[in-house]
Order: sequence, then C-alpha cells, then structure tokens
Amino acid sequence: MINEIKKLSDAELEIMLVIWKTGNPVSSSYISDQLRNKRNWALATLMTVLSRLVDKGFLYCEKEGRSNSYRAAISETDYKECEGKSTLEKLFGNSIQDMVMSLYNGKAIDKNDLAELREMLDRVEREDS
Repeated sequence: MINEIKKLSDAELEIMLVIWKTGNPVSSSYISDQLRNKRNWALATLMTVLSRLVDKGFLYCEKEGRSNSYRAAISETDYKECEGKSTLEKLFGNSIQDMVMSLYNGKAIDKNDLAELREMLDRVEREDS
C-alpha cells in the first residue's frame, strides 16, 4: 500500500468511485453520464476535477485521438485502507471500540452489523491461528 495518499474531496471521491467500479479506462463523457443524477457539472468543471486528480496522483490520463481516457493510479482498496487508518487515528485515537460504539450509538450500524462483525473477527482469529 502507498504510505501517504492524499485525501479526496467528496466530488473527487465520486469520480474515483465511478472509475474504480468500471475497472477500465473511461472518458470524461462516461464519467459525466454516470454522475448525471448526482452532479450536473459543466464539462469544464469535470475536466478541472479530473486534472486535479491527475495532479494528485490518483489518475492516469492517456490521450486517445482527440479525447482523453482516465484510469486509476491508486486502487480503491489502497485508498480505503489509508483513509480507514487515518480516520481511526484522527477521530478515535486508534480505538476500534470507540469507533464501533460511535457508529452504533449514531445508528449507522445495528445489532445485525455487530453480529456480522463478531463473525468476521472470529473468522480472522481462526485463520491467524
């Protein structure tokens, strides 16, 4: 995993989620179509955000004739791992218990989620034994 990945803005993350989901190089028009229900950007705005993502090292931009195609330079897994670790450190002082209780108390997760978490932890523990 990359040690220091920059943070994505909400708009940048939405674009990256489209690209990660696709898994293939995509055009700006494809991204625009996928985001149409969330954001109705002018082409210039989208191009600015894409350029910013290239500058930050999140995307590769490849010229294809008169248009560009974009593909991920950082995997979704690497980004999630880095952001998860950062969030745990910054907001919860590296306490997974505090994080889970905050999610539970805030109704972001319920008892079914806790049961799934317990099963996952048991499975990981068995695999590490």
